[in-house]
Amino acid sequence: MKYYILFGPPGAGKGTQASSMVEKFNLCHLSTGELLRSEIAAGSELGLKAKALIEAGALVPDEVVEGMIESKFKSVKGVDGFLLDGFPRTIAQAKALDEMLAKTGESVTSVVSIMIPDEMIMERIRHRASIEGRADDAKEEVVANRIKTYHDKTEPLIGFYTETGRYNEIDGVGTIEEVRERIFDLMSKY
Repeated sequence: MKYYILFGPPGAGKGTQASSMVEKFNLCHLSTGELLRSEIAAGSELGLKAKALIEAGALVPDEVVEGMIESKFKSVKGVDGFLLDGFPRTIAQAKALDEMLAKTGESVTSVVSIMIPDEMIMERIRHRASIEGRADDAKEEVVANRIKTYHDKTEPLIGFYTETGRYNEIDGVGTIEEVRERIFDLMSKY
């Protein structure tokens, strides 16, 4: 089983690229954002808690996200692997993922990191808010907090996965097709 982590700042194009990655490599796409949005839409207790945090630009507690991910690992069948999008976001989550996978003798296959400059993050998120109507992308202060949270909490994962030899960075500037080709070239090596 392959376990790819799709990494990069908000607006880097992870959601745009994920469907092609899933199709080409027969993966199950686990987007923590989508999992949480479905809980919010269902009005569950988890969804209500998550909604307040997301609207403030904060992260949902680790144990909630980890439980959702582990449940999917156990229940999804008929795929060659998983594409994790939005998890892990912290060193603690990365260590929890390693422990989760080690229970079944598995490990992270590769981190595919789509990188773009900060100025482009703000521009892309504004555009996404206008076309998708995502309330969490509409407020500039929320987006600024998400970028800061990414730099403070998530960027340390680069060092963590570089040390394990699993970190791979893709230039996210270019057309969707150009970025996709870079991603496919990388994933074909694993």
